[in-house]
Amino acid sequence: MLLGGPLRKLKVRGSGGVENDVFDCSDPIPPGTRQYFEYLQSREVTHFKVPLSWTQLLPTGLSSQPQQAVVTCYKTLLKLLHRVGLQPLVVLHGSTVPESLKSRYGGWESQELVHMFQQYAEFAFQEFGALASSWVTLSDLGHVQHDEQTGGAPRSLQNILQLNKNIYQLYHQRFPESVLKSNDLNIVGCDVMDMLPKLDVQDVPTSHGTLEYKRTATAIGDSYQNVWNKFGSQTTTERDLFINESFPSGFQWATSSESFKVEGGWSEEGKGQTIWDRFCHEGLAFERQTADVACDSFHKVDYDVYLLRGLNVNTYQFSISWARIYPNVWGFRPSEKGALYYDKLIDALIESGIQPVVTLYHWDLPLHLAYMGGWADIQAVRSFTDYADFCFSRFGDRVKIWNTFSSPWVVSHAGYGTGEHPPGDKDYVDAAYQVTHNILKAHAEAWHLYNDKYRKKQGGKVGIALNSDWAEPMDPSRPEDIAAADRYLQFMLGWFAHPIFVDGDYPATLKTQVEEKRNKCPDSEPARLPVFTPEESQRIRGTADFFGLNHYTSRLINNSDGGCIPGPQGVGDFQAHVDPSWPSTASDWIYSAPWGLRRLLNYISTEYLKATKVPIHITGNGMPTEYSGETLNDTSRIEYMKSYINEALKAIHLDGVNVQRFTVQSLMDGFEGPQGYSERFGLHYVNFDLPDRPRTPKQSAYFYSKVIEKNGFAPNNLLFHVPEVKNTESNKLLSIPPSTVPSQARVVWRKFSSQSNFQRKLFHYGTFPQGFSWGVSSSAYQIEGGWNADGKGPSVWDTFTHRPGSFFPIPNGDVACDSYHRLEEDLYMLRALRVKSYRFSLSWSRIFPDGHRTSLNWKGVDYYNRLIDGLIAYNITPMVTLYHWDLPQALQDLGGWDNVNMTETFNDFCDFCFATFGDRVKFWMTFNQPHTIAWSGYGLGQIPPNVKRPGTAPYRVAHNIIKAHAKAYHTYDDKYRSYQGGLVSIALNADWVEPKDVNVLREVVAADRALQFQLGWFAHPIFKNGDYPDAMKWQVGNKSELQGLSESRLPSFTEEEKSFINGTADFFCVNHYTTKIVSHVTARLNPQSYKYDKDLSEAVEKDSPTTAISNQTAVAWGLRRLLNWIKEEYGDPEIYITENGVATGMKTTVDDTARVFYHKTYIDEAFKAYDLDGVKVRGYIATSLMDSYEWLNGYKVGFGLHHVDFTNPNRPRTPKYSAHVYYQVIKDNGFPMPYDERMYYEFFPNDFIWSTATASYQIEGGWRADGKGLSIWDKFAHTPLRVGNDDNGDIACDSYHKVEEDVAILKQLKVTHYRFSISWPRVLPDGTTKYINEAGLNYYDRLVDALLAANIQPHITLYHWDLPQALQDIGGWENETVIDYFRDYADIIFDRLGHKVKFWITINEPYNIAMVGNGYGAAAPGNSFRPATLPYIVGHNLLKAHAEVWHLYNGTYRAKQGGRISITLNSDWAEPRNPYKQEDIDAARRVVQFTIGWFAHPVFIGDYSNIMKTIIRERSLAAGLLKSRLPEFTPEEINRIRGTHDYFGFNHYTTVLAFPLDYKNHQHYDGDKGAGTIADRTWPDSGSSWLKVTPFGFRRILNFIKNEYGNPPIIITENGISERGPIDLNDVQRSYYYEKYINQVLKASVIDNVNILGYTAWSLMDNLEWATGFSERFGLFYVNRSDPTLPRVAKASVATYSTIIKCKGFPNPAQGPHECMTSVPQKTRGKAVSFLGMELSIGEAEIGLYTTFALLIAAVLQQCKC
Repeated sequence: MLLGGPLRKLKVRGSGGVENDVFDCSDPIPPGTRQYFEYLQSREVTHFKVPLSWTQLLPTGLSSQPQQAVVTCYKTLLKLLHRVGLQPLVVLHGSTVPESLKSRYGGWESQELVHMFQQYAEFAFQEFGALASSWVTLSDLGHVQHDEQTGGAPRSLQNILQLNKNIYQLYHQRFPESVLKSNDLNIVGCDVMDMLPKLDVQDVPTSHGTLEYKRTATAIGDSYQNVWNKFGSQTTTERDLFINESFPSGFQWATSSESFKVEGGWSEEGKGQTIWDRFCHEGLAFERQTADVACDSFHKVDYDVYLLRGLNVNTYQFSISWARIYPNVWGFRPSEKGALYYDKLIDALIESGIQPVVTLYHWDLPLHLAYMGGWADIQAVRSFTDYADFCFSRFGDRVKIWNTFSSPWVVSHAGYGTGEHPPGDKDYVDAAYQVTHNILKAHAEAWHLYNDKYRKKQGGKVGIALNSDWAEPMDPSRPEDIAAADRYLQFMLGWFAHPIFVDGDYPATLKTQVEEKRNKCPDSEPARLPVFTPEESQRIRGTADFFGLNHYTSRLINNSDGGCIPGPQGVGDFQAHVDPSWPSTASDWIYSAPWGLRRLLNYISTEYLKATKVPIHITGNGMPTEYSGETLNDTSRIEYMKSYINEALKAIHLDGVNVQRFTVQSLMDGFEGPQGYSERFGLHYVNFDLPDRPRTPKQSAYFYSKVIEKNGFAPNNLLFHVPEVKNTESNKLLSIPPSTVPSQARVVWRKFSSQSNFQRKLFHYGTFPQGFSWGVSSSAYQIEGGWNADGKGPSVWDTFTHRPGSFFPIPNGDVACDSYHRLEEDLYMLRALRVKSYRFSLSWSRIFPDGHRTSLNWKGVDYYNRLIDGLIAYNITPMVTLYHWDLPQALQDLGGWDNVNMTETFNDFCDFCFATFGDRVKFWMTFNQPHTIAWSGYGLGQIPPNVKRPGTAPYRVAHNIIKAHAKAYHTYDDKYRSYQGGLVSIALNADWVEPKDVNVLREVVAADRALQFQLGWFAHPIFKNGDYPDAMKWQVGNKSELQGLSESRLPSFTEEEKSFINGTADFFCVNHYTTKIVSHVTARLNPQSYKYDKDLSEAVEKDSPTTAISNQTAVAWGLRRLLNWIKEEYGDPEIYITENGVATGMKTTVDDTARVFYHKTYIDEAFKAYDLDGVKVRGYIATSLMDSYEWLNGYKVGFGLHHVDFTNPNRPRTPKYSAHVYYQVIKDNGFPMPYDERMYYEFFPNDFIWSTATASYQIEGGWRADGKGLSIWDKFAHTPLRVGNDDNGDIACDSYHKVEEDVAILKQLKVTHYRFSISWPRVLPDGTTKYINEAGLNYYDRLVDALLAANIQPHITLYHWDLPQALQDIGGWENETVIDYFRDYADIIFDRLGHKVKFWITINEPYNIAMVGNGYGAAAPGNSFRPATLPYIVGHNLLKAHAEVWHLYNGTYRAKQGGRISITLNSDWAEPRNPYKQEDIDAARRVVQFTIGWFAHPVFIGDYSNIMKTIIRERSLAAGLLKSRLPEFTPEEINRIRGTHDYFGFNHYTTVLAFPLDYKNHQHYDGDKGAGTIADRTWPDSGSSWLKVTPFGFRRILNFIKNEYGNPPIIITENGISERGPIDLNDVQRSYYYEKYINQVLKASVIDNVNILGYTAWSLMDNLEWATGFSERFGLFYVNRSDPTLPRVAKASVATYSTIIKCKGFPNPAQGPHECMTSVPQKTRGKAVSFLGMELSIGEAEIGLYTTFALLIAAVLQQCKC
């Protein structure tokens, strides 16, 4: 039985339209009814529902008084059905009691009414029984159930059930023959589907067949007809009616993305290729664009989640890349690195309160599965199930909503039918249908997998997201077009929905059409529809916990003859069109027809969800705009979204459709398949031309966030909690003694100024206390714009910037960031940052346009009310500055702050603000930087009001400001504090000031004076005793007297004023940016000036990074010292850092690494002050929220965490790199110790190699001794300007003559091995075997023997850069003959020493030989004349030379000597400068591949790496060369070099940050590498500019070697740190370095299973550090070069390293003292001398002498001062 109906009637048009209702014979049978019935019969409908109208048939309720015309009408209708072959299903009644009877008898609880209905039934059987054999007594009993649940008659249902039985028996009695002789009779007691959970089925007399049908399907066409009848006759006005209502509470607001459209990282971390990768790489997308990088979301999780927080969505739908999880063929293990990306994304979403919704498959099939047949092959079902299993198990603890597939119709249609999408199959006869078949089975298997295995413990939901247009008849008057529209939906939506949500099989319409075409086209079947087995149907049916719907547009459908053409239109006999009046989009398939969404939702609810009561999730809705033109002001998208969201709201509110989510497609612009980047669906604009892929909110993003905030379209009622009232008692501080001269706070200089650079820069990890206030700032004039909007009065800055010639060029704040009109955009940024507080200022002239209350402007007040309410709604504390420099011009016309009456005027403004905003604002600052107002505004005249009276006006203005502040404070304290409970302070600015020489008292006094003149000027009266600091009073008073004045230019406070001012701050606010170096001077007396009153000179701190503002260097350590000074000087107040930030040039847009470094270092200094020094730091406010008008700098610099494009009228705000870093700091509440920085306590193996190292030229000396020949370093060092300080290695450490001393310190160090190199020209003076220098060989013999005697194994490097000069004279390593000479030299050494030496290195650091010596020319032989080719030729020959020596040892000596031989390579580790940026990640890869990979790849893999070969070849050819500048190995050479290693010798010191650097067409190594490097400012320095302390990088590069080169055994052959400057045997930085770096080696070995055999510290002793001479010292032992005997003196690091060796690692201190820690080795003193009664080494005595001498000089100077 397939059921259609009921027939609908058209009521008379009312005020605006047509209303659909069930036909009840009150009017004639509608025309066209017969054709309609014939159509239904042709679609295999068997029965038609005919509801009788009790009211129309028996208006009085009495069967004796029927309306005969109605009876005749129903009989005609029933006969008509029989004539066309349809069986009527007659419904006696619905459920609602007719009012005429209800008023007389009551409801169904009335026995009289039951009796009346039984009489009515008997009448109906009598009149119509011969024409109908299927009956329903009552339908739609939901109202009865509702009445009973809400207190209705408890007997209603019982009466109905009994009535049903009575009528059933009555029918049997009346028509006994039908019952006994025919099986056609089927009586259903009631339409009970809504009641099944409540009714006992056995109580209902029913035929199983009919009830089963009612459970599985409403007749085909019935749902569409009902929906069309309901909506089809709406007028345009009715259709487009907008309702201002809210969505249900808990509604899910979402946006979405898809993996291949946004992720990029197409080959990152081992990801496999997808069909889309192949599609793009074959050039099939728009303009041959690819998704290789796309939005770079693989590296930008934080960026994407930032956008989601800004949008305020509570749900984010994204898809997982199957190929990222399973890169290889089915059955292989999943990729852990791929899974970690999704872990990170999911965790970030949950941390931000956003629910992840995961789509398992969105079109990006792994390419290897496509090769196996893809979705057309049943194997894909099994593979998908395994993939789903992994995803459920890995992510299901956090993901609670899953889509198995998104828009599978597109996969079947475009991927396998039309071939528009990959895999590009064009087979709509077989493949498209088979793909759907398999996808449905795959979906069902995944659903059952979750249901059986995961649902109970994870509690999630699994559904499928189906796409569908809405379809309307082209000609609503033609039933065949209505039928065609229904077919359109069945071919698109029903193809997937019917099997899942109805009966496990394809819709009958689809099957019928395919079968008809098969019969019609026997020679060219247009479609072959697979068949489900009963078991498959059963398994598919009901496999969804929700109905996911992707909907974008609608179509007009007309009936047509599709002939034998494959595809939905041909097989379905329809054609699709659009109405030309519908608004178009950038896509030729999306037209805006929003009403279609409501209708489609109603259709789905009726067609698929009548029985399966699952909710609908709108999983995709959106429209594209063009990629050019107006990209941000996307009004068309706003209109589209507004209309479609409202249609969903209407479906919920007006139609009762259960819609629970709305998803806007998409979060951001992405790669749109064949259209590439030419169509933009995003709420956020992505600039694909920039490597940063910056994301900028479009206007639609702000619109959507507002809809979400309001939960729809109801009038806005922000819900927020008014801040708790605290601090209701007066907080006025008690007076504390005035400052001395210099102040007691001078202890800060004593405490910190002796810190070493290492101590100063060492990063301190930890977190601030709970409740710490993280904020950002702005000020009114800088951001608001709207300079004359809505009645705002002019400020002094308006006047200044509008005055011709005042400021050239003349930028102004007329528009600025336009925040006055863009409040939602500012709130978006603050939400995304998740700041705890927002500091902003009020524009006095916006509230009081002329400065006085009488001019009150309520529109200005409304702006700030909306801002404050918006902040509090998102739990952001408003911190309000009452005055930030923008004085109303009307008040300046009266004298401004030089007018004593300003105190009262300002107080009146404050009073109004406290009263108006104080119920919500609990943090107030009266003034921002009054020092700037007084000095720059009234002294220098640089800023408005541009008064230039430097000797007097600044002091008067400051005097008035201090009194105005105090007055405002008392107003709040007296009038508002008791019930508002807020806090009031003033924001003061201060640089830190460092004395030029901290050891000179006068300079310390000058530094203290500088602070008193800047900070103390205002802080001393307020925080100490109500008066100016004595240092100021003394200086200004004396200067005034010397100038012949009768009184000081510094005004005086009366005693009453002092008392009034003292203590008028509840906390200390400080703005800080930089540090100055101060020196005492005797300044000029005239002209009179605040500047000269100070008697000091200021200079910038030159050792720190510069910024875009010339006098603001980034001196982070100054902040800690300033905070300590405030603590000491002002009685340990609670401190808020109310401004801190850095300016960058406007060319720096979003990739602001300098700002990241600035905030990290400054915040860490604030943390040190809190955690180490006990300063009460309570908050930190980053300056600023966004780029803005920067006063005299206009728009030339920016301080913002967000970039603002001031050339764009929309003033778009784009988050910078720093915004994401700052968010992370806020989230972490500081800097918790990173996992990879934590100490790991474990031990190395017992046979682990512990070594230290040197090199011959650096230590041996004896440069002409005993017949040694010249080396290239001898010549280089004797060439002027080559080596620092004209140092050379002629003597060096004189190790050639000090074998015993060197072995002694090695024993003290407790090493097991010693790595040293042999000087080739000491053994073979001319580099050849023509002459062997036995004296040279004997030296190495003696050294080896002494080592072995000390139980230390020698580890010999054959070549450590000191090539015989004679060989350099014939071309050096550029000449291939040197390869043979090197082999001959090695042969001699192996033969002479090999029986005693078991560890060999052929060549040390070939990179430095090739590049530094023969590319840059910074080392011997100093070649820099052919950088394009020479380094590569040299490197080529070095590799061949190494291979020849390795084969020599392997073939000739290994068997009898049993040693190991390899090459030692060096490399920094490289991290991306911006880890969120694919370009920087690629640059970091290139740095490593062009350093370590240059030589490791040929040795450990074979040949140069593809990355090197490709880049150098392409750049060479692009420059017009005929071949690559990189030489090529022959196949024989590749094989000879490959595998020439017994271990991986590795030297490592530091890490760099890499970024792309384009050298254009310059042909050299750096141009090939295409990368620059910098260091993170948080990394501690060393004595070498290139070496920063970065332990984490060591572990990472060791893991790189493991993964890249097959986990070879590694011996770390160098690792160490340098120092320079004064000698300090307590080398804490070296001890720190070794402890941290060796611990990373331990982690790599034990945790990561890197095969590490040993570790070598560089170096044993201070030596000649190549071109830097002796100025950089790497040694564990100090070599006293002032002593001719060159004694070796142990530094403190010797104890550190020897203890690690003795302990074989790091014992856990938590387990108590380890036995290895019991003794500490004694220092080696060398030759002892007597000094002041002590026995000291010569070096120690020398240090003691110098120290004593310095103390004597200091004492003399001190006496002179006295």
